[in-house]
Amino acid sequence: MEVAHCYLDGNVDCVEFCPHDSYHHVLAASTYTLQEGDRPSRSGSISLFNVDAIMGCLDMFYRVETAGIFDMKWSPVGGNVAVMLAQADADGFLRTYGLENCSEGAEDAADFLKEKNGEKISSSMCLCLDWNPSATSITVGLSDGSLSIVSLLESQMEVQQEWKAHDFELWATSFDIHQPQLVYTGSDDCKFSCWDLRDGAKLAFQNTKVHKMGVCCIVKTSGDPNTIFTGCYDENLRVWDVRSISKPVNETSVCLGGGVWRLKPHPIIPEIVLAACMHNGFAVVKVEADKAEVIETYIKHGSLAYGADWQRGASFQDGKNKSTPVATCSFYDRLLRIWMPQSDITA
Repeated sequence: MEVAHCYLDGNVDCVEFCPHDSYHHVLAASTYTLQEGDRPSRSGSISLFNVDAIMGCLDMFYRVETAGIFDMKWSPVGGNVAVMLAQADADGFLRTYGLENCSEGAEDAADFLKEKNGEKISSSMCLCLDWNPSATSITVGLSDGSLSIVSLLESQMEVQQEWKAHDFELWATSFDIHQPQLVYTGSDDCKFSCWDLRDGAKLAFQNTKVHKMGVCCIVKTSGDPNTIFTGCYDENLRVWDVRSISKPVNETSVCLGGGVWRLKPHPIIPEIVLAACMHNGFAVVKVEADKAEVIETYIKHGSLAYGADWQRGASFQDGKNKSTPVATCSFYDRLLRIWMPQSDITA
């Protein structure tokens, strides 16, 4: 069911609903636009929206220009910081912003996003990021294949560890939310790796044979400490059992018909996963035991499907089915959409 849509000022590549109580209505959308020519530049922006799916509301209330953004994520609920948004950008910077004056009903249009920290991590581009569960550090993947672990203790940003993790662009990195000493990475070199941060960065496992093309995204589900999802340019969503950190012990896959760029488990029902499938729109996938199947597709975008997220705390009954609002975005047509899956998604 269509709720609302709008066009942004640049190529939209990431949408993230705020997970924190009192801010579930806040949606952040980021852009990355390459200006070609003799002196090419990569510009971007972050836009904040107020979203009310019942009222069909998608209202932009704040926008800030930035470098071109490849990835952004809100700080985790239960972390040691206030509500924060982190961005990884084309200038090699990791930046964090505090969300202020933005509770529902607030009318003060002051600086809703206030920059807290900004650090040039590398001369390479910052391609992806993830917060650890306590929000005390961020893992950042770089275009030269390196991985940085950046601490955020006492409001100071500092690179704690950095090493050459992959041979090519590192597009995916994720902390293990159940074992935060572990960090997963994926790259254009087709390798899916796990690093143990204790006593330096040691390789816990590396799978080099299963992914036939570059690994685009890695997500640990909150519901099952043994399950992790990977997305790949080879069009497959893979479900791994990582009960043994020496290697994933089992793998289930489903072909989604397009490069799997982004994966978002449902905030309440972790076996339901939202996928951005680049050349094949978006898909809602149900994962059960050793089976994964597509239960719904969404093809109302006309360009590369890059960004996708569920809205927390906003499930609605639609006839016989219970649904959760979704935000999706596509790149070249600069389109942001809010919609409701029609599948019965129940806990």
